[in-house]
Amino acid sequence: MSYNLHPIFVHFPIAFFLLYSLLRIMPWPKTFPPVDWQVPRIVMIVVGLLGAWLANVTGDVAKHLTNPNHGLVEMHESFAGASVNIYVILLIIELLIFIKPEWLDLKYVETIKPLVVWLKRLFGRTWILIVLAIAGAVAIAITGLLGGVMVYGLTADPLAAPLLNLLGLSI
Repeated sequence: MSYNLHPIFVHFPIAFFLLYSLLRIMPWPKTFPPVDWQVPRIVMIVVGLLGAWLANVTGDVAKHLTNPNHGLVEMHESFAGASVNIYVILLIIELLIFIKPEWLDLKYVETIKPLVVWLKRLFGRTWILIVLAIAGAVAIAITGLLGGVMVYGLTADPLAAPLLNLLGLSI
């Protein structure tokens, strides 16, 4: 492959992860009480993770097609990995919350039912999900900023130079 497709695919995880975070952080379910946001939130994370996988694959190709700053690429990949890890954790928590205890009445699943119910109660606390959603949104924003610096340089974003100084990167 000799085309840089990374800029095309990278916007899917950004959009879906940030939209998930907004839905989780903002009190929209209180504004629209009859709407069940559980399934749309799960779908957003799953589509975001699929997009992140495509962005990762095309990012490896882009790294070989261009000559980027090595330290900047490593930091970009680190924040991208942190973003994916946070959203995987959020997906697991969302799935635990989604599971109904009566679904676990099967013969072989019965042994893990108490664990699932305990995890559901533990992670069902809204503040944990909000903190993780904020952390994920910040990580994905930093990932995007670092990617933008690789493509457009330091002058494209006023936060680029202070962030790079904070991260200890010099360009």
